[in-house]
Amino acid sequence: MVKRKFAVIGLGRFGAAMATTLISLGQDVLGIDSDPDHVQELSDVVPHLLILNAIDPKALREAGVGDVDVAVISIGANVEASLLIVMAVKEMGVKHIVAKSTTEVHGRILERLGVDRVIYPEREAATRMAHSLVVPNVIDYISLSSDFSIIEIPAPEMFVGKSLRAIDLRAKHGLTLIAIKRSVDGKNTTSVSPPADETIQAGDTLALVGANKALIALERLVIK
Repeated sequence: MVKRKFAVIGLGRFGAAMATTLISLGQDVLGIDSDPDHVQELSDVVPHLLILNAIDPKALREAGVGDVDVAVISIGANVEASLLIVMAVKEMGVKHIVAKSTTEVHGRILERLGVDRVIYPEREAATRMAHSLVVPNVIDYISLSSDFSIIEIPAPEMFVGKSLRAIDLRAKHGLTLIAIKRSVDGKNTTSVSPPADETIQAGDTLALVGANKALIALERLVIK
């Protein structure tokens, strides 16, 4: 895994979770917040933390934000601050910008400012929860667009013992298998783009991508 530099600006619940997860993934993280309490809460986890007013472009530049690979602006409630920070980071030349949004209007403005990815935490969490309630076997759900998504499901019983060639997901179900997660001797392993002769085993988790209609059709087979 390539190690990159991240700046997480705003260390509330979303920002704190983002920073700690990036650290756990071996990434270099600079956490920034104007609230000393937020910074203090992460002091044992995130090694690089600063207390500063992020709407001050000079302060951000002096903090080294312009040198990071990815900037995550996790300030959603204060729309004005969010937009000002995005503009400042953009002017610094940060190549990839991710920003949290709480409303559609806020999100559209962020996109027009050149944000690479706008995140709606509550909406995305609600979408995943809805799928887990309707189809309890779905482990995870990620929307790629209005028409395509990725899901993780336990391997359907009808697939167990069969090779991927025999199952022929693309031809029979219109889906593409991204990866198989499997427990081997108590250790979790992930096989990305497994070969056609790979055999599905009981207990496997399948990561699939495809049109929502095709995914829903497979989900229905899983719960029969």
